[in-house]
Amino acid sequence: REAEIRNTILAQVLDQAARARLSNLALVKPDKAKAVENYLIQMARFGQLAGKVSEQGLIEILEKVSQQTEKKTTVKFNRRRVLDSDEEDDY
Repeated sequence: REAEIRNTILAQVLDQAARARLSNLALVKPDKAKAVENYLIQMARFGQLAGKVSEQGLIEILEKVSQQTEKKTTVKFNRRRVLDSDEEDDY
């Protein structure tokens, strides 16, 4: 039932090209598509959308969601100290 409500709201909010792009995204990255759907549904409930969202508008929303959920990667080097004694010099 919840899926039907989500689909009807998204059908009312998105135009055909934007819906196609969102469904393609759902195949590749379902978690990101779910976040975009939640964002669109929230905007629709609060009346922040004027008319249907075009494909270009959806791309802008995708960029916003990507920036918010962007993971920062860090590389940390653990340098191991070699146990090298001066007393045991090999000549």
